[in-house]
Formats: sequence, structure tokens, C-alpha cells
Amino acid sequence: MMSKKILVLVAHSDDEALGCGGTIAKHIRSGDHVKLIFMTNGVGSRENSSSLEIEERNSSLKKSCEILGVKDYVQLNFEDNKMDMYPLLDIIKEVSSVLKGYDPELIYTHHSSDLNVDHRITHDVCFTIFRPQPFCSVVEIRTFEVPSSTHWNTGSSFTPNLFVDIKEVKELKMKSLKCYDEEIREFPHARSYRGIESLIVFRGSTVGLEAAEAFCIERKIER
Repeated sequence: MMSKKILVLVAHSDDEALGCGGTIAKHIRSGDHVKLIFMTNGVGSRENSSSLEIEERNSSLKKSCEILGVKDYVQLNFEDNKMDMYPLLDIIKEVSSVLKGYDPELIYTHHSSDLNVDHRITHDVCFTIFRPQPFCSVVEIRTFEVPSSTHWNTGSSFTPNLFVDIKEVKELKMKSLKCYDEEIREFPHARSYRGIESLIVFRGSTVGLEAAEAFCIERKIER
């Protein structure tokens, strides 16, 4: 089987582990090439955030990628939790520049109903760049859920129709999450280790699996 070119477009470092860490690890094991793009540093909007915190977060990102097996990743410098301050076109141009020469077949990104503004804008950027035009390389776009952000928004319409078995790589997902330990909350918070593991088990059990990550297939083309 030929390897695929995969793009994972996320707003913050930790979204890759939360949303599709297990699935990323499976792609890598299958020999696929995964390119990760992070839009912000993930911590810059916090009160009294320092350059040291940003440096530590970047280190966490690197460790997470190493655990999942990702070697191709780029961090952009848009303001954390302030992506709505930029004209959408400026963001699109920046991301398109990074993607020059890379023609993904499959994309993972945020769901449109997420509460976090950076998540929603990242989603919009993705679907604008990869409009279904005749020359577009993309044959499938999948959106993932981020515990708390996806589920806290009123009227959230995340209704998954794809479930990826991550039983064999679940520990890699959890290990990558531990790189962002400062982002994890105490149970019963949705973004606690127990809450995240419960979601993995729940998504799996709905389709007869022990552990799964869930996605919405937003567009799929068969040629």
C-alpha cells in the first residue's frame, strides 16, 4: 500500500494529542507522512505569561511529536486566543506559504462548532485553502473533538461518523498528553486524564471497540 500525505492543522500545541494523537501514531506506523502545523504558541494569551513558559511549551510540543513519531512540524506565530484579530486572508496566506510544495490527501482539523475561537478560525482557514477545486489534492477532510472545547459550546453539532481503533497506540496518545501535563485538570474536568480516557473508552464502546478516537468526515471524494 502506498503511503499517504497527511496534514494535521491545529490551533494550539496539545490539540494534536487531545484530538487525534492515537490516529497520528497509527498513520506514522503505517508509513504515512504526517505534517503538523500549529497556529499559535498555545500559552501567550495567559496573564503574566513569560518567554520561559513559551519556551517550555515549545519543548513540550517537540516531545509530543517525538512520541507520536512526527518529524515534520511547523509552529506559526499568531497570537494565542486572539486569532480573530487577524484578517482571515492574512492567516490563509501564511499557512499556504508553509504548505507550498506539500499536497496532502487527508486532513485533520478542528470541528466548526468548537467554543474556542482559535479552533473555529483554524477550521475556516483549512476549508478555505482546500476548497474542492479541480486541482485540489485533498480527497478527505476529518474534524476531531477536543475535550471541553468541542463539548462546552451550546448547540454543538459534533456527531462522529468515523471511529478509529487506537487500542494498540492508546498509550502513545496518553504519553504525548503527559508532555502537556500543565494543561491537564483534576477530574471530573473534561480535560483530566480520567476524563480523556473515559472519552476514548466511550467512543470505542459505541462501535464495539475497546478504545477509539472519533471524527466527522466533512468531505470525502472517491475517484
